[in-house]
Amino acid sequence: MIQAGLGHYAIAIPALLLVLLASVEAIWPRRALVLGRSPRWRTHALFFVSNAVIGRLLSFLVVVGVAANWAEAHQFGALNLVALPFWLEAAIAFVILDFAVWFQHFWMHRSPYLWRMHAVHHSDRDLDVTTALRFHPFELIVSTFYKSAIVALLGAPLLVVLAFETWLNANALFNHSNIRLPRKLDRMLRLLLVTPDMHLVHHSTLVEEQKNNFGFALTLWDRCFGTYRTESILGAENQEIGLAEVHDARPAGFIWSMKQPIT
Repeated sequence: MIQAGLGHYAIAIPALLLVLLASVEAIWPRRALVLGRSPRWRTHALFFVSNAVIGRLLSFLVVVGVAANWAEAHQFGALNLVALPFWLEAAIAFVILDFAVWFQHFWMHRSPYLWRMHAVHHSDRDLDVTTALRFHPFELIVSTFYKSAIVALLGAPLLVVLAFETWLNANALFNHSNIRLPRKLDRMLRLLLVTPDMHLVHHSTLVEEQKNNFGFALTLWDRCFGTYRTESILGAENQEIGLAEVHDARPAGFIWSMKQPIT
């Protein structure tokens, strides 16, 4: 019962944020869109539905919440080896899980096989809040097993895991959004969180810029490992988004995007 209630919040909060950010984008866009909202939004909605179905099927095998419950039931994982206050367990779990997500993203760009899946996300020629939904089902499967393994090895409590998933999804929606933040606010937020302008650099068509700013939430890891970049060499206004080899409207199509990793 408690898990179901928490799960509803984990869905409702990002959903409300998506609507809010999409509304702000319409009023104060950061950049003019190359391909526009439609059919991109339709394609991204289809990705969301496809991934929801696959996520449901994966739940019969393993999901992050199941991994947390299993670790707690069997007292498995690092955090179950010592007695710590809940707030400290939560803080440690958040930091380690955030690093795990950063490392996965980093490796997606290093492995040719993983990159073929992740390139679907990068092939979007615009960047807005719905781009955060644009992940190929192959990548969802890899991410689910990877994060479930990390959660089990860590022994993170279910409440913390669901809170982290909500936090991660909310941050992904925020930093993919096409909103214009005041420069001072952007600089302040970057001390801790990935901002839209910071993540914009990562979606550059220039490969050397794609290999920077891997964070989805905290900026800590990019700063520590030397992958932090303030701005594109072309500037935020002139930077091209997407893949250098794709200059047409194909990424706005769902079938083309789904076939991308195997073509």
